[in-house]
Amino acid sequence: MEDLIPLINKLQDAFSSIGQSCNLDLPQIAVVGGQSAGKSSVLENFVGRDFLPRGSGIVTRRPLILQLVNNKAEYAEFLHCKGRKFVDFDEVRQEIEAETDRITGSNKGISPVPINLRVYSPHVLNLTLIDLPGMTKVAVGDQPPDIEHQIRDMIMQFITRESCLILAVTPANTDLANSDALKVAKEVDPQGLRTIGVITKLDLMDEGTDARDILENKLLPLRRGYIGVVNRSQKDIDGRKDIRAAMAAERKFFLSHPSYRHMAERMGTPHLQKTLNQQLTNHIRDTLPGLRSKLQSQLLSLEKEVEEYKNYRPDDPTRKTKALLQMVQQFGVDFEKRIEGSGDQVDTAELSGGARINRIFHERFPFELLIKFHAIKNVHGVRTGLFTPDLAFETIVKKQIRKLKEPSLKCVDLVVCELTTLIRKSANKLGSYPRLREETERIVTNYVREREGKTKDQVLLLIDIELSYINTNHEDFIGFAKYVIRKGWLTLHISIMKGGSKEYWFVLSAESLSWYKDEEEKEKKYMLPLDNLKLRDVEKGFMSTKHIFAIFNTEQRNVYKDLRQIELACDSQEDMDSWKASFLRAGVYPEKDQAAPADTFSMDPQLERQVETIRNLVDSYIGIVNKTIRDLMPKTIMHLMINSAKDFIHSELLAYLYSSGDQNSLMEESADQAQRRDEMLRMYHAIKEALGIIGDISTSTVSTPVPPPVNDTWIPETSPTPQHRPPISAPPPSRPPAVRGPTPGPPLLNPTPSFAAPPIPSRPGQDPFSAPPQIPSRPGRIPPGIPSRRPPGAPNRPTIIRPAEPSLLD
Repeated sequence: MEDLIPLINKLQDAFSSIGQSCNLDLPQIAVVGGQSAGKSSVLENFVGRDFLPRGSGIVTRRPLILQLVNNKAEYAEFLHCKGRKFVDFDEVRQEIEAETDRITGSNKGISPVPINLRVYSPHVLNLTLIDLPGMTKVAVGDQPPDIEHQIRDMIMQFITRESCLILAVTPANTDLANSDALKVAKEVDPQGLRTIGVITKLDLMDEGTDARDILENKLLPLRRGYIGVVNRSQKDIDGRKDIRAAMAAERKFFLSHPSYRHMAERMGTPHLQKTLNQQLTNHIRDTLPGLRSKLQSQLLSLEKEVEEYKNYRPDDPTRKTKALLQMVQQFGVDFEKRIEGSGDQVDTAELSGGARINRIFHERFPFELLIKFHAIKNVHGVRTGLFTPDLAFETIVKKQIRKLKEPSLKCVDLVVCELTTLIRKSANKLGSYPRLREETERIVTNYVREREGKTKDQVLLLIDIELSYINTNHEDFIGFAKYVIRKGWLTLHISIMKGGSKEYWFVLSAESLSWYKDEEEKEKKYMLPLDNLKLRDVEKGFMSTKHIFAIFNTEQRNVYKDLRQIELACDSQEDMDSWKASFLRAGVYPEKDQAAPADTFSMDPQLERQVETIRNLVDSYIGIVNKTIRDLMPKTIMHLMINSAKDFIHSELLAYLYSSGDQNSLMEESADQAQRRDEMLRMYHAIKEALGIIGDISTSTVSTPVPPPVNDTWIPETSPTPQHRPPISAPPPSRPPAVRGPTPGPPLLNPTPSFAAPPIPSRPGQDPFSAPPQIPSRPGRIPPGIPSRRPPGAPNRPTIIRPAEPSLLD
């Protein structure tokens, strides 16, 4: 059992030295209290040396993990100063101050990064404590306004762990019921299983008052009770009074004080140190099973990763060959997964890899083509009359097809850029071998650049093939004869004498306007050539809801039968405007010349219709070419570049790597990889060693039952605490009838046998961990937890929750 605390110290140092904690909550004692409560003095009394910084305001600004080790020689060591032994404890204080300022600066700021200090001494018992900053409410100097919350959060980081005992330090000359230490302990330990009370400054209480009822665990009871100490005064500290002399004075104080002499053997710094040593030892014993389970879990998680490092030999050529094969294979798999979008490193924040290339193929490239295929606005070459319509069509189509070269080559460039990025990302997993990564990235990138040239040649060849022959017999081409501008239902207005108004199916082409009986276009009623035709508006009739426009011949000829014009009616203004626009595309313009667009107006309507026809035919054929190129471009790039690169990586990369240089230089590890391997192995062996040490310790010692629960509802209250002996606390309202005579033992309220903790150190003159001394006892003392009938002079005396005990006062 004596090895338990050194064991935890070894675990702390082992995991701290490798920068890892393994997420383990190691058993420890956290010292909590307000500013100037005497926490630092208690720790210095344990060590018997002045070694902690002193001053006003917040002095402890970083947690100090203090490990006390019983040893013949006396010296101190810091974890951040490995190998240096401090014999002069003034230098220890200076090092704590310097290390604190290094992290927090000199402006009274705080930091949760701990300082690890180990003190070896023949005057100490094995103990591990954490000195935390004192709780404050007012910012001082350059401290942030929320300094109170920062300190509270830091304290909570430690005391919320179930493996942490809480040493709640409260000065006796303040109101104990308002103790910050006890309140914060109550929040995280409501059952009081982990809290130990310490009362300091007993010698500074007002004359005529004492803290006997508190120390006897009557007034404000805690399950583990209280221990009182007397530290050096500020005058003693300034005068460099020897701590051993101060501890002798403390001993004399308790033996001579009439209120405390009956409990002197369980008061004072030596008893506190011994109590903490045994309670921490018991606490470690109780937490060892959980600690062992956690270590085993950590070990299992490291097994797989450490397996490849166990028999590592840097200069083994067999290992290097195997590693090279594995790295190249991993690179190929990772590259392919990134192309397919199934890798474990797929970027979810933005498109990358195959998804990005797919977007280039199906969004970016079609958009670039659309810009080039924009409808032809001006075809002035046709109007000159130097070309026949067929020749004009072919000339314009070839001019448009040539424009495909730029977006097609740009598409190849975008894919090459993305592939280069993929190669770089896939090579990241080769970071353990910098030279291998560099060579792999260079070889594959050069191959992609080589394939880029061949792919661009093939793309240009595809466009040249399209230019070589204009296939006007393509099944999707509208053709000169088949070109239709618009179809739809219109009402033909004719007088009743000539047949009356009737609805027909109209078909407007580049050359004529035809109407049929119905949509099947089997029974043609009439075909009207568009030569010399124009449009004019017609006012609606008195009772008509239709919108009407008329078509007439500019040479005063009949348009249909003996009619000089025909009137066409639509159901809405929008429909009529749409039909007018369609007639405009066919070269049939409004009666007023200014209605025709300036850039398309011509005195020759037939020529205008030819221009419009050619424009639409070009759009039709270029749409076919567009569809073909959009289909063939991704296939060409995939075949000649992407799939080829994957095949190269799987079949030829390894040969190129062997021929590029010495295998030994290729497989030289990076410093980061060597450090990572070293840390991993040290962690693995540290955990194995810890498990071995824990396994060798016998935990079959007898457990001490947990102290019984007490009435601790006083803790969150703010009622004043009397500082004199006669207590004024009212008894509980549900007090049972008084019973005289001894009872076998203290009653256990809500006992928890699974928790092994020492009893409350509340028997006067008796150490809670040793046999009771043979001293006279007061007869008829009431057993713990059993209320009694009080004499008239002391009514309302609170229940004494403690074992039957002797007293020196009688």
